[in-house]
Amino acid sequence: MMRQALRRAMACFLLAAVLSTAAVIPASAAGFRDVPSGHWAAESIERCVSLGFFQGKSASQFGMGEEMTRSAFAVVLCRFFGWETPVPDQATFQDVPVNVWYAGAVEAAYDHGAVTDQRKDFRPNDPITREELAVMLVRALGYGTIAGLVQELPTPFQDVTSSAGYITMAHDMGLMDGTSGTVFAPDQTASREQVAVILMRLYDQLHSSEPETLAMLSASEYGEMADMTGLNVVVVPAGRLIGAGGRPMITGSIQAEAAGQMLDAAHQAGAKALLSLDGGPSALDADIQETAKMLAQTVKESGYDGLFLDIPQLKGEKKRDMTQLTKALAAELGELSLYLVAEAPTWAGKAYDGYDYEELARAADHLVLRVGSYESHDDGFSTAPVSPLEEVYYALALLQDGIDTSKLTLLLDTAPSVWDSSGRQRTLSAEELGELMASGEQHYSTRYACAYLTGSGQDGSELVAWYLDQEAIQTRKNLAQAFDVGQLCLTDWNAVVKEFFADSE
Repeated sequence: MMRQALRRAMACFLLAAVLSTAAVIPASAAGFRDVPSGHWAAESIERCVSLGFFQGKSASQFGMGEEMTRSAFAVVLCRFFGWETPVPDQATFQDVPVNVWYAGAVEAAYDHGAVTDQRKDFRPNDPITREELAVMLVRALGYGTIAGLVQELPTPFQDVTSSAGYITMAHDMGLMDGTSGTVFAPDQTASREQVAVILMRLYDQLHSSEPETLAMLSASEYGEMADMTGLNVVVVPAGRLIGAGGRPMITGSIQAEAAGQMLDAAHQAGAKALLSLDGGPSALDADIQETAKMLAQTVKESGYDGLFLDIPQLKGEKKRDMTQLTKALAAELGELSLYLVAEAPTWAGKAYDGYDYEELARAADHLVLRVGSYESHDDGFSTAPVSPLEEVYYALALLQDGIDTSKLTLLLDTAPSVWDSSGRQRTLSAEELGELMASGEQHYSTRYACAYLTGSGQDGSELVAWYLDQEAIQTRKNLAQAFDVGQLCLTDWNAVVKEFFADSE
C-alpha cells in the first residue's frame, strides 16, 4: 500500500505541474450564482473547479449546501490523485453495477485502498459522513496501517466511537477540524463546499515546498568523496564533546585535512557545512558559558556555517543544562546556524525526558528529531524497522501544537539494522553488507514501510537487514511534509547511499 501511496503522491505532483498555470479567478467570476464572493469556501470551490476536481451542478449552480454522495466523492478522489478508472468486468460491490457512470471510480478507489470490501455494498447514493470522509482520505494517502495503530491513542473528540485512528490522523494532519474542541460530529454529512475546503488543504500540503535535505558524512569514507549534488546542508564529523575537570574539551577529532576536504566539497556543491559534535552526559558537566564560547570559536575559526550538536539519551536531570547550553550557543554563534539533536517523543520505544522541546526549538535554528526505534523477535526472525513510520507520526503530531514545525528536522537513519536468527544485532563491514545485498532476497514491508534483506552472512548465519530505500524515505518525507517539517537529515551519506538507495523494484 505504501508503494501505491508513493505513486499516488507522484501522480498528484505531475497533475499539479500541468494545472498550476491555470489562473485563479475571483469566485464571482466562476459563473456560480449560489457561491457568494465572500463565502468562507469560495476560494476553495474556485480552485477545485479550476483544477478539474469538481464540476458544478450546472453552468450557473455549484450545489452550495448540498450533500456529497459516496459515489461522487469516489469520483473526486480519482480526479484529485489522477487514478485511472477501469471498466470493471465484474463489480466488487453488489450495489455498484458495472455500467453506471461512477463504477470505474469506485473500482479505482478500491484498487488504491481508499475503500475495502469488508462490506458487500458500497451505498453509492448515501451522503458521505465526516467519519467516512476521514477514513477514505487517510486510506487514499496510504496511512491505513498507522491509523489502525493510532486508534489506541487518546482522541480529543468525545463523540468518536469508531474509526478513531483515521479521524485523529485527519485532524492531526490539518485536513479536518472538529465542530468544537471536543466534538467531531462523525455522523454528520459533508457538504460539497466542505469537501472542497478539505481537498484544497490536502492539495496545498502535497504541493508545498519539499523539506530541505541534510546529509551526514562519514569520517572513514572521506577518501572517496560522495556526490553532494542537491544537498542543502552537509554535516561534517569533527569529534566528541566532553567535560573534564569542569572544562569543555573536544576529543577524537578527524584529521584537519579530511575535515577540510569535506568542508571544501560541501561549499563547492553549493551546500552549507556544519561542524558536527556528539557527546555524552559529561558534555554538560563543564561550565555552560565556557562551553558555548569554545564551540562557537571552533566553528568560526574553521570556516563552518554552523554547529550540529548531538548529545543523545538525556535524562530529566540534564534538561535545564541542555536548555541553558542551547541558549548560550545561539547567542555566541550569532548569524551562524545552530542545529540541535534531541530524542523524539516516542510511542513504543524508550523515552528520554531530558529535552525541553519548545525551549530548544525556540533557541536553536533547527531542532533535529531522532525517532525512537524498536525490535521484536519471533521464531528466528527479527522485525526492526528503521525510523518507524508510526513513531515519526507520533512525534510530529505531539509536538506540532507547541513548536513551529518548519524549524524541525527529521533525522532518518540510513544505516541498516542487521540481526541474526538468534535475535542478536550484528555489525557488518561495508564488504559484508555488499555481499548480503548481492546474494540476499530483497523485500518491502508495507506494514512498516521499510525495506529489508534476508540472506546468509560470511559465517553462514541467517541474517535480516532492515533499511530505508528510496521508497521508504519518500514515504517518511511525505508524512513530514504533511506536518510542514522544514528539513530531512540522512545519516552516513558516504557509506550507505550508494549501496542501499537504488530503487527496490
